[in-house]
Amino acid sequence: MTTAPLSLEHLIRPSSVTEGKPPVLFMFHGYGSNEEDLFTFAPELQPEFCVISVRAPYPMQPFGNAWYAINFDAQQGKWSDDEQAVQSREKIVAFIDEACEIYGLDKNKVTLLGFSQGTILSYAVALSYPEKIKNVVALSGYINEGILKIGYKEKNHENLKIYASHGQVDQVIPPEWAQRAPEFLKKLGIEHVYEEFPVGHGVAPQNFHSFKKWLDDKI
Repeated sequence: MTTAPLSLEHLIRPSSVTEGKPPVLFMFHGYGSNEEDLFTFAPELQPEFCVISVRAPYPMQPFGNAWYAINFDAQQGKWSDDEQAVQSREKIVAFIDEACEIYGLDKNKVTLLGFSQGTILSYAVALSYPEKIKNVVALSGYINEGILKIGYKEKNHENLKIYASHGQVDQVIPPEWAQRAPEFLKKLGIEHVYEEFPVGHGVAPQNFHSFKKWLDDKI
């Protein structure tokens, strides 16, 4: 399937489903990467999914893209542009609606898969708009409450399911940041799984097999 000229650049692997509207899995890469990165998982994922890997909207120099700026300041240290992150959250929500409409996908069977900064945005979208998202695979990221939509706690999150994982020796995002997710999700009544693997900032083969198995009955 060739890509349509939508609001965000993307790659697409068609679904094997031939009747009705297929389920869709959207991929969101990490800081400084692009849509080709996570798309390498696509051939190994469940064929029923239409897989759409999305490029973040802010280009970086000399290459790569970001969902929001991360600034390194001698006085303030490392800080994230939450305002830009909120803008990306809304861009993703709009893109999901757009892609489901244009490609004829089931808007009630939307799964998000993120890595690092892409996970932070996946959490933000799903927790802010739980009525739009069915599943989240959150790899090597954390929940940034500062970019969640005001009033998110009042929404019904009971139909949302989340798989989260992190590297035990992640040198980019401290494991303790990710470890806060289970309690956070429990308070919202969200069914979730949290796992750690003996790796750094990346996805180990056993991690891939674990979340793929988790997805088996989530299609």
